[in-house]
Amino acid sequence: MLRSRVVFLAGSRLLNTGAVLPSSFTDTKTKPLLVENKTVKANEEDPLTDTFGRHHTYLRISLTERCNLRCQYCMPAEGVKLTAKSHLLTTDEILYLAELFVKEGVRKIRLTGGEPTVRKDLLDIVASLKQLKGLETVAITTNGLTLTRQLVGLQRAGLDIINVSLDTLKPSRYELVTRRKGWERVMAGLDLALQLGYAPVKVNCVVMRDFNDDEICDFVKLTEEKNLDVRFIEYMPFAGNKWNDRKMVSFQEMLKTIRNQFPDFCALPNGPNDTSKAYHVPGFKGQVGFITSMSEHFCGSCNRLRITADGNLKVCLFGNAEVSLRDAIRQGCSEDDLLTMIGLAVRRKKKQHAGISSYAPNLWPSLGNLSRMERQSNLNKNNTKCDWFPLPYKMPSANKSLQVRHYSTGSKLTHIDNEGRAVMVDVGDKAITTRTARARATVLVGAKITSLIEENRLKKGDVLTVAQLAGIMGAKHTSEIIPLCHNIPLSQVTVDVNLDKEAHAVVITTAARCEGRTGVEMEALTAATVAALTVYDMCKAVSHDIVISEVLLLSKTGGQRGEFHREL
Repeated sequence: MLRSRVVFLAGSRLLNTGAVLPSSFTDTKTKPLLVENKTVKANEEDPLTDTFGRHHTYLRISLTERCNLRCQYCMPAEGVKLTAKSHLLTTDEILYLAELFVKEGVRKIRLTGGEPTVRKDLLDIVASLKQLKGLETVAITTNGLTLTRQLVGLQRAGLDIINVSLDTLKPSRYELVTRRKGWERVMAGLDLALQLGYAPVKVNCVVMRDFNDDEICDFVKLTEEKNLDVRFIEYMPFAGNKWNDRKMVSFQEMLKTIRNQFPDFCALPNGPNDTSKAYHVPGFKGQVGFITSMSEHFCGSCNRLRITADGNLKVCLFGNAEVSLRDAIRQGCSEDDLLTMIGLAVRRKKKQHAGISSYAPNLWPSLGNLSRMERQSNLNKNNTKCDWFPLPYKMPSANKSLQVRHYSTGSKLTHIDNEGRAVMVDVGDKAITTRTARARATVLVGAKITSLIEENRLKKGDVLTVAQLAGIMGAKHTSEIIPLCHNIPLSQVTVDVNLDKEAHAVVITTAARCEGRTGVEMEALTAATVAALTVYDMCKAVSHDIVISEVLLLSKTGGQRGEFHREL
């Protein structure tokens, strides 16, 4: 073991901590600067400005994970397992963090959830935020169920802006998708907000093909007599919502639909940090906006940061990288070191988010996004109350169990008989259903190989294409590789192989589908594994320092034991 002083040069503060590091951390690939008994000065920079010059003045704070609806595209009917209350931010911690961010330049705070109105001290939080010097706007995003009861008090507390999430104007459809009654209450809440002078009242509508895309023009008509800002949101990928591009209705398609009925529908000016493209029908009181996160992302002007209900800082909605501000606060971390943590995270924000499918093929996060230094979660910090090392990101696989959204399984192994001998499972009495599965593998290849792959200069040829073909072939031969797997007639296999240049990694995502009596998770996993091994084989002549860091199942559907969706 080599003892060294570790100094991180990031953020507006100098984080100087003593740590015991393995000798493997002293090579030239590590990012921290290692010095012995030396003082190093950091550049005094704004911790809320990233390396692309984006200054973050907008903070979203989730007040709770709870919600009083059970929307089908959001969660199962029985709900989800919630974080223990002791692990959630307290009111004092929320206000402390809010004040810290406002001091550094945040000018707008939006309160979200879950559903923020289910939090009993919401009025106190809003009133306290309005006392922060420098904070210009306090907003809330709500499903609107309780607005008629709470909005007057919220306005008196100082609430500036209201966003109401509403995906349908049909009461029966609302009840179907939310599994709750209440459409009339939401509409009454919108009317009350207008009567109280909120102008405009924003309505967020996630547009989904074959669900509510037939109501687009009905929402536009709603702006004729009401000063509403209806914002159509392209359906975006989140763990568990079974996103695919067939469900997404793009901005251009929505625009065409509206102009077929309203030919003079025209664009309005937008501000530099607006996430919504503004339009209106001339003569209508309200307006319409389009949040084009998938088809035309607005990452270049992104000024938003997020704090989750359990106190994790997320610099991008689409990223899986988080840092626990809650843990830092509860361990007595100083304000300077807390700001350094924030600065480190902000400076690791990527130029643009990753999406999926043809719109954005690199959604799936990889362990390669983190340096080896960041994977160490137990280094000690000297001379403070903290007994943790404030790293820029929290590794889900190292610090937090990967969670399953909905999963049921049997209590015994299925590939052995009563005497413990290996057997192939008899699936003859199972129903024929559509079975799907997705899997992922990540291959850490290093900077040199990344460059060679990008320039297609490896002797064996195009690594990504060859790996893609190998993965598809591997899926089709799964039963020949895995002894007790059934020979399944696959209806579809897809393999996406993408180069993550920043992480120096190849990220492989696979999907398999069949109409049959047994699942295809082994086919999806085999495709990911074979593709990963092919990447290794194609690149090993350059270096053997290649790591297949993970092969895991992302989801499966169609089986009698229920669905599986991994939250990353």
